[in-house]
Amino acid sequence: MQPTSFWQTQWNDSVPIRAHAGPSMQEGDGRPPVLAPLRVLDLSRLLPGPMACRHLADLGAQVLKVEPPLPGRPGLPGDDAAYMGPGEDGVSHFYRVVNHGKRRLVLDLKQPEQLDHLRALVREAHAVVEGFRPGVMERLGLGYEALRAINPAIVLTSISGYGQQGPLRLAAGHDLNYLALAGVVDQTRTPDDGRPVFSHLQIADQLGGAQTAAIGTLAAVLGAQWTGQGRWVDVSMTDALRQHQAVLGTDALADGRSPQAGASLLNGGVPCYNLYRCADGGWLAVGALELKFWQGVCAVLGRDDWAARHWSLGEEAPGSEGARALIDELAALIVRQPLAVWVERFADTDCCVTPVLGAHEALFGRAPVTLAEGMQRLTAPALTLR
Repeated sequence: MQPTSFWQTQWNDSVPIRAHAGPSMQEGDGRPPVLAPLRVLDLSRLLPGPMACRHLADLGAQVLKVEPPLPGRPGLPGDDAAYMGPGEDGVSHFYRVVNHGKRRLVLDLKQPEQLDHLRALVREAHAVVEGFRPGVMERLGLGYEALRAINPAIVLTSISGYGQQGPLRLAAGHDLNYLALAGVVDQTRTPDDGRPVFSHLQIADQLGGAQTAAIGTLAAVLGAQWTGQGRWVDVSMTDALRQHQAVLGTDALADGRSPQAGASLLNGGVPCYNLYRCADGGWLAVGALELKFWQGVCAVLGRDDWAARHWSLGEEAPGSEGARALIDELAALIVRQPLAVWVERFADTDCCVTPVLGAHEALFGRAPVTLAEGMQRLTAPALTLR
């Protein structure tokens, strides 16, 4: 399906959304971006849908972000994300990052003539992505059957907290609620007092929502290329999170209960896979899960007597008294030196030991960065195609 003049005209007349003035995608070898022919209408707001569509834009898709007009503030985005957190010129950096590489089109979908405008775009699009509560698209006259009548190959991706069906379909929620109901929050408890802790990475929005939606959209578009028939992609962020609980799920199934904090192989129950405080308050991440890596750790520490005390040899089973005792011994050793000393000692080894970096250093490095440089790093594509 070749682009027609209406889509191209709207694309050219819409407003680019940019987080920085540099290139939107990595420089290639002269070939066009892999998703260059893909045309996507992004009706979503905040984080899950916009990030899903940014993944597509990063790969070259033409993403038109459709937003309502903002009363009394013409020219500014109609997405609440534009006013969350620091920014400039009245628009948040967050909004620019999650929508970088798209173009913004203002349409009031409550107005019949502007609704017709969107329908005309649907006729030439490959996919529509939305994040309204179930039923809203139908009330707007934009439900899947209505879109399919306009364009039989159209893909509609609907992202919601609990899916389009079921008892919670209309319930409000945010990332924390989905994490809580998917068993993730339960597994962030500290071994000391059992208190759950927050993650500043929006796991449900990003993994359950954005990535699941991007995969589903691409799968359905590919299917439409083969069959001529689109699909309705129903993304429940909570259900998607549950489906990623492979390790936790199999542990819970085998034990008949939820794994306790600090009692399992991957949640702090073994010395070879744990976090250790250093003398200066820094932390060391020891991920020596396999025996050969643990033996390497023991060699660096000068504790060859610990090398056989590994879960894979039937010693120090996860969460056992022996495992807890060795965790305490290793913690007492690590805390004697500052983080920099341990980083240097493990620098040339191959045993899965790394520093726990602060968020700023992890994202931007130690050297000062300008706003433009930082924004460019935050919008770098998540993968490289060669």
